[in-house]
Amino acid sequence: MTEPQKRDRPWLMRTYAGHSTASDSNALYRRNLAKGQTGLSVAFDLPTQTGYDSDHILARGEVGRVGVPVGHVGDMRTLFDGIPLEQTNTSMTINATAMWLLALYQVVAEEQGADIAKLTGTTQNDIVKEYLSRGTHVFPPGPSVRLITDMIAYTVGNIPKWNPINICSYHLQEAGATPVQEIAYAMCTAISVLDAVRDSGQVPAERMGDVVARISFFVNAGVRFVEEMCKMRAFAQLWEKVTLERYGVTDPKQRRFRYGVQVNSLGLTEAQPENNVQRIVLEMLAVTLSKDARARAVQLPAWNEALGLPRPWDQQWSLRIQQVLAYESDLLEYGDIFNGSEVIETKTAALLAGAEAEIAKVLEMGGVIPAVESGYLKSNLVASHAARRARIESGEDKIVGVNCFDTTEPSPLTADLDTAIMVVDPASERSVLAALEAWRGQRDEAAARAALAELKAVAATEANLMPATLACARAGVTTGEWSFALREVFGEYRAPTGVGGAPVAVAAEPGGELEQVRAAVAATAEELGAGKLRLLVGKPGLDGHSNGAEQIAVRARDAGFEVVYQGIRLTPEQIVSAAVAEDVHCVGLSILSGAHCELVPDVLKRLDRAGVQDVPVIVGGIIPAADGEALKAAGVAAVFTPKDFGITTIIGRIVDEIRLANKLQPWTPAPAPATN
Repeated sequence: MTEPQKRDRPWLMRTYAGHSTASDSNALYRRNLAKGQTGLSVAFDLPTQTGYDSDHILARGEVGRVGVPVGHVGDMRTLFDGIPLEQTNTSMTINATAMWLLALYQVVAEEQGADIAKLTGTTQNDIVKEYLSRGTHVFPPGPSVRLITDMIAYTVGNIPKWNPINICSYHLQEAGATPVQEIAYAMCTAISVLDAVRDSGQVPAERMGDVVARISFFVNAGVRFVEEMCKMRAFAQLWEKVTLERYGVTDPKQRRFRYGVQVNSLGLTEAQPENNVQRIVLEMLAVTLSKDARARAVQLPAWNEALGLPRPWDQQWSLRIQQVLAYESDLLEYGDIFNGSEVIETKTAALLAGAEAEIAKVLEMGGVIPAVESGYLKSNLVASHAARRARIESGEDKIVGVNCFDTTEPSPLTADLDTAIMVVDPASERSVLAALEAWRGQRDEAAARAALAELKAVAATEANLMPATLACARAGVTTGEWSFALREVFGEYRAPTGVGGAPVAVAAEPGGELEQVRAAVAATAEELGAGKLRLLVGKPGLDGHSNGAEQIAVRARDAGFEVVYQGIRLTPEQIVSAAVAEDVHCVGLSILSGAHCELVPDVLKRLDRAGVQDVPVIVGGIIPAADGEALKAAGVAAVFTPKDFGITTIIGRIVDEIRLANKLQPWTPAPAPATN
């Protein structure tokens, strides 16, 4: 009888979670840990991520929607009540305000009696990808890199088991990055951060190995799991090379490529959402099958995330997928099953060569920050995403249930769409606002003001900002107060949109759909006496996921529209002011955070008060069917969701709505010329 193989320890199993209030999220975390989850992954709401208090005008409708609101140390205390932080591995998806949230976490750990040197976990803290994809940046690149550098220096000396940054290529892929771009741009970010730490003088040269050992990555795994697995092997080989040759780290353990993963939410479909389960499984295999490039932590989305906010049961299903693979299969009993594979080695080498060539190009520009500021990286991502969308629309890339095999039986999973997702109770936002007001009323106001004054004073020097931030946390300062104190010193930053520099992705072939839409745009402009039709693409609120808005803007431009796109994070008032000033023919709003029921009616009311009655408003985003009907009843002309994958078709619908609003006859294409 043969002895059973010794099994490797499974990866950390997480669920990205947080919603409504700190107390509601605490209850969710406790339930998930009881179900066998081995690490926490905290989702913060958009006000917390972007440095606003819950009662700020831009936070309206966003509080507790895509994560948990944490406004001060009291909220953090509630969030982890009864969860011993010294024994918990916590990942926090937080970037611009990462230093602040880590400070709150440390203070709560100290209150629990924990030895902070034993705390384990990760703060994402990768601001570069925020400029390129997710849009929760606050400060300009220079001060942002300083905040990251100060955090790394502080944690290496005080919280040595903490990962102070999680170089995040996940959202680069969501924004359109190819595997080569994902590897290259993430590695350029890592080089920029490590160079900044080395050059700051805060960490002795002999301790750079300790810095490298605490750098982790957070990646995306798509459904092309062979390519994705090879991507991870290329990532690991490149990290080994960069850390040895550029930074002289000789300890192989410190050079180990450590990464966590959430598999691809971009590929989840609203149509036939049950197909998302097998997609999630295949994507998980990409980062677990190869032992030499296996993820250290995995979190899986839920099958219904293209529909709305997952329920606890949906998250449990995703956790059980991980557990079946780890505990029932024999995967963890073997070494790397792909070593020696010619296919894997050839593909890995090709990805590695492509990434190194792109890295060289970025470094020639002066590094990742100049490449961000020039718009080079953003334009590349917008172009790659446009090319991907064009392949889906043409049918070259097949998406089961979307552009092929779209006949279906009724699904019991979505028989009642109103209960297939979780809905955040609007009363939660009111309770958060009341609690915030009470917090401000009971704290030592003089101590809070003094701590903020000291924070601003330190920010004006080159001293490490972490001690002053910890003092603010202990004094009861709020998230918005901390952020706005630094905004006063550092300023704010609006990143390039990448729309203007994106090349044409779809050719207007004779007789093709784009050519017909271009003809409709030109004819409608002529009938209205306008040189061009003007489309305002707006993103109200704090949702920074701009990929969809950018693709609409690029395709509308290619169809002959003059596009007004000012980027993310606008108030309804700013959007309406722009619509009036630019005399646009249509307003398109993109919201993926779930705040559409609050923000869209506000835009409609403001347009009406401004006397704008003939400008249709269209809305796109993750919008449940019932909400879509309510928006139409309120006056929205059309609602588009992820199932509407044909962007050119959407642009054609926009032209139809403009004609209808202006009482023009429906446009019909001219008949094709007769042939002999």
